[in-house]
Amino acid sequence: MSGTGSNGHGHVPAAELRSQLGHPVIDADGHWVEYGPVLRDAMQRIGGEAAARGFASFSSTVERSLAMGVADRRHRGLSQEAFWGSPTANTLDRATSMLPRLLYERLDDLGIDFAVLYPTAGLGTVRIADTGDRAATCRAFNTYSAELFESFGDRMTPAAVIPMHTPDEALAELDHVAGLGLKAVMLGSLMARPLGELADTDQALALRFGWLDPLGLDSAHDYDPVWARCVELGFAPTFHTGSRRYGLRTSPSNFVYNHIGHFAAASEAVAKALFLGGVTRRFPQLRVAFLEGGVAWACTLLADLVGHWEKRNLAALEATKPTNLDVDGLIELARRYDPDMAAALEARADNLRSPRVDLVGGIDDLDDFSACAIGNEDDVVRLFVDNFYFGCEADDRTNALAFNRAQNPGGTQVKAIFGSDIGHFDVLDMAEVLPEAYELVTDGLMDHDDFRRFTFENPARLWAEANPAFFEGTAVAGEVKALLA
Repeated sequence: MSGTGSNGHGHVPAAELRSQLGHPVIDADGHWVEYGPVLRDAMQRIGGEAAARGFASFSSTVERSLAMGVADRRHRGLSQEAFWGSPTANTLDRATSMLPRLLYERLDDLGIDFAVLYPTAGLGTVRIADTGDRAATCRAFNTYSAELFESFGDRMTPAAVIPMHTPDEALAELDHVAGLGLKAVMLGSLMARPLGELADTDQALALRFGWLDPLGLDSAHDYDPVWARCVELGFAPTFHTGSRRYGLRTSPSNFVYNHIGHFAAASEAVAKALFLGGVTRRFPQLRVAFLEGGVAWACTLLADLVGHWEKRNLAALEATKPTNLDVDGLIELARRYDPDMAAALEARADNLRSPRVDLVGGIDDLDDFSACAIGNEDDVVRLFVDNFYFGCEADDRTNALAFNRAQNPGGTQVKAIFGSDIGHFDVLDMAEVLPEAYELVTDGLMDHDDFRRFTFENPARLWAEANPAFFEGTAVAGEVKALLA
């Protein structure tokens, strides 16, 4: 591909690049940036005092942390939060992230045909601690989103926020957003659960030092009704969960330390749980996306799942079952190579011949893959690749790994989807996003077919396979219909 224009960065301008591609570009993960005072008024107007209180509760948490010094955060066990999180030097881009009509007008200049847009402050609504305030805030926020983007549905759609502390609250909000006509949903995940020993004495500490629920495996609740409702309503659940503030990402002084890899780590936890919990086996129609963490971790996870299944499936466990040890053979070899070791083994020969096989942690089913009903490697690959999609930002060089059939198990491609992340600190020039993503083609790491899958086919399939009507009436309706046909 060649072009005559240049945008000053050595790239073909985004609009020109888009005209040369021969296919639409679907942005699977753009962002809009709420303006606090306007959003607070909307929460009060739509959801009353509970929604206003809920919004204030999570927005003030970050402010309080940033008002502290490093020593105070270290003392309290708090991590350094993001500061200066939105671009300011580029006023046009800042305004574009705040004003849907301006973004709508600029989409052609950005080389984007259709965009699924996620909130910024609104991402935190699913983590509001108080149950009533959380429900009210999520409901008000989704109503506001539907109002804000109602006029732009042919080119943009906002993602609703779905609280997941319990299946019941998720089901209620899924039904609500379906009634609003919203088509994309972001589900909460890694919900904080209290530590049992502390729950009766100190609820705050019980949550602080509790555990994070990955929803699909060993969960506090049965979330199958939520997955079933998503399939019924035509929703493809997306997760935009991070893992800053937890575990090894709690530096009180360095945001970058906390930020690098945190989306990937959170996504891996949930993807593993959904897979090993058999969710993709029970709900083959379910399409799930993990956003902003890239795809390198997904390629590694798929390879690890295949490798672990080969070594830890029920039949393979015979290789490590204690009763299968040839004790006499072991002693004979020890006599030849280490008489002292042989004497020690002979002294405990009876124990070695009758080992305890009950030390398995109190589990009845020893097959960690039993919920997946896997018969061979192809089953592992299919139950992973058919259901899961992975949001990748334009500047991530490892996006190409998704398309490397020679490396990925089963000669497969993992479903990477293009996400612009416009509106956030890592996008300094919105017009540079698509050309930056295309560098992987010009550098020989992707071919044109891979780029088509990345920026059009995979995002289209994510939502259209869940809901065939998702793109009806949009600027890409014809191309998506032809793709699915």
